[in-house]
Amino acid sequence: MSKKILVILGQPQRNSYGAALMQAYADGAKEAGAELRELYLGDLKFDPLATASLAQRSALEPDLVHAQESIKWADHLVFVYPIWWGTIPALLKGFIERVFLPGFAVNFRENSPLWDKLLTGRSARLIVTLNTPSWIYRWYFGRPGHNTMKKTILEFCGVKPVRITEVGPMKNSTDAKRKKWLEQVRALGIELA
Repeated sequence: MSKKILVILGQPQRNSYGAALMQAYADGAKEAGAELRELYLGDLKFDPLATASLAQRSALEPDLVHAQESIKWADHLVFVYPIWWGTIPALLKGFIERVFLPGFAVNFRENSPLWDKLLTGRSARLIVTLNTPSWIYRWYFGRPGHNTMKKTILEFCGVKPVRITEVGPMKNSTDAKRKKWLEQVRALGIELA
């Protein structure tokens, strides 16, 4: 049985190196026989701002309903995005705040600090571009973007394991280096499917 993979470009620019990484992963996964769906967050029509409260949510736009259906369908989630100002792009954060809702991603228990994880049975890979050298991002800044996506979003909702592939530093990278990274990401797609 083939793996069902949802690949999400978590930045507004469709014509970007991140989009090329997303395509490389998708090409590898398709080649290996995976079923694949793709989401380009910059193409979706939705208000990325959270509503006033979880109790008074606005109705989800059709693109977000489709996104939830695709997340439920998938065995494996792949998020491709850059680290901007130390963390995930605002568009990706807005998407998560609107989509990963109680009743869909988690259920908070009444009178309890515990919660139910509703996205169990799925794994994820984060393919993240950095301008900062990896060791500086890890040891000096503490990897805030990685911690946000891995620990406080995906694992919080039951997605596990969550693996991270860092690509970079992008700043001053050569065409040869970028081509090598694309090949490595394509190989990840082949390996998982």
